[in-house]
Amino acid sequence: MCQGTALDSTQRSKLKTLRLGTRKSQLALWQAHYVRDALTRRHPGLRVELVTMTTEGDRILDRSLAKVGGKGLFIKELEQGLLENRIDIAVHSM
Repeated sequence: MCQGTALDSTQRSKLKTLRLGTRKSQLALWQAHYVRDALTRRHPGLRVELVTMTTEGDRILDRSLAKVGGKGLFIKELEQGLLENRIDIAVHSM
């Protein structure tokens, strides 16, 4: 585990908000809150914004996900958010 250094109030005020991408499911939100809380405990003053996303897997309600392609249905939008700089990190169960 890396050792961080404490930020003074001037450094904290310059700190940008960390955008944490997550799905909207109860499990995904629980995990995102857990990670956010762990980060803010370790780095006092860090601002973490949860950015919720609806994935293709979330939208498909009428078919078996295995028949649609399964793999990547719940992460493609999170990965795209990272690539497009809409989020800084993503939390997802694998």
